[in-house]
Amino acid sequence: MISKVIKILVPECLSSLVPKYIKNCLLNNLGTQALRNFTNKLLLLFFLILPTVMQAQRISLGIDVLQKNNFSLLTGKRVGLITNQTGVNSKLESTLDLFKRANNFKLTAVYSPEHGLKGLIAAGQSYNGYIDSLTGIKYFSLYGKTAKPTKEMLEEIDILVYDIQDIGVRSYTYISTLGLAMEAAAENKIQFIVLDRPNPLGGLRIEGNVVEDDYRSFVSNYAIPYVYGLTCGELANLINTKSALGNKVKCKLTVVKMEGWKRNMLFKDTGLIWVPTSPNVPYMETPSYLVASGVLGELVTFGIGITYTLPFQTFAAEWIDADTLAVKMNALNLPGVLFRPISYKVLYGDWKDKILSGVQIHITDFEKVDLLELQFYFLQVYHELYPDTNPFTLATTNRMKMFDKVMGTDRVRLKFSKRFRVDDIKKLLDKDINWFRKLSKRYYLYN
Repeated sequence: MISKVIKILVPECLSSLVPKYIKNCLLNNLGTQALRNFTNKLLLLFFLILPTVMQAQRISLGIDVLQKNNFSLLTGKRVGLITNQTGVNSKLESTLDLFKRANNFKLTAVYSPEHGLKGLIAAGQSYNGYIDSLTGIKYFSLYGKTAKPTKEMLEEIDILVYDIQDIGVRSYTYISTLGLAMEAAAENKIQFIVLDRPNPLGGLRIEGNVVEDDYRSFVSNYAIPYVYGLTCGELANLINTKSALGNKVKCKLTVVKMEGWKRNMLFKDTGLIWVPTSPNVPYMETPSYLVASGVLGELVTFGIGITYTLPFQTFAAEWIDADTLAVKMNALNLPGVLFRPISYKVLYGDWKDKILSGVQIHITDFEKVDLLELQFYFLQVYHELYPDTNPFTLATTNRMKMFDKVMGTDRVRLKFSKRFRVDDIKKLLDKDINWFRKLSKRYYLYN
């Protein structure tokens, strides 16, 4: 009888939590009251853990749903696939391989964004396409000279499928590839399918100003905040409908929804395995740090950890006193973040073999931290310590322009550099958030 109770109370997901010696004690030695006490505690533990376990188990990606339905949306079609190394199902099987093996449609072309099909190419570097002589499949680059598929690139295509893991940040170029491919599909009367994936920053966080018209670029292609709080499928629906955001034509769009994803989920809550989305985004936590330091990194004035082993996790330079900076940063008492003094030797790039000193960013509470503001708080403290070393004048003209492009405006830089006070730019950073939250809610696919 007791053994049956244990089997009921200790399912597979919790069996590792109950050592064998406790089970033996239950079976042989403990009295009724002791058993009751133990089972009550075990039940409590079970119900505390069960929601997380069940939550992780019920997430199905868009590709999982498409595969479960035997790719019925693609039956009889000539298919073009826009993907890279992140295009995998929940078992890490490549969408490309799944499409190659499918027998109810024909994969004729593959298109890849910045960093290439396998994510090996460094940021900003272009690459060429090729034809697989064994399969006849054509592989095209959607980065560099041909960011938007041409008519010739779509000649043998009935339907375009997009399956790429994004990071929820406007400047990350995969969403520009998504939008431009949708435009090309519309112009060539080709159906477009997005296989949806989680936003690793969740579906609730919105930060930063909307891009101004004069600052539209491949790193800020749409009039959305820097952190926009939508899945790629939701974003596709939004830009396909709202021409004011930047799309030129409307395509025939289908989003294959995930199953089980909720807006409050970070990537760690999904139970899915993170595949590095690009060389400098190796971990599921990296997108948060990219928001915290990525705009500043465009100046190439400070080390943000990319040329070390901590991408986007440091504010450092050769002349900074690490201990003093850490004390000053922590004295701000910013919610959800701590700063640790750090010195490290640069492994490659412009500062190779040089020693940089500064702080490492440690996000302690994602719910409370304001990510985008962190780099400006660093600049505020930095200006107090080193008022004669202006980071904007240290940067080249091209890097300063890139800072403005990623920021979506020059107004933030111009206003901030007058006094180097975060309070001076808070209204600029926050002015569009309520408007966009209200707008984007119309396109939510998940609660």
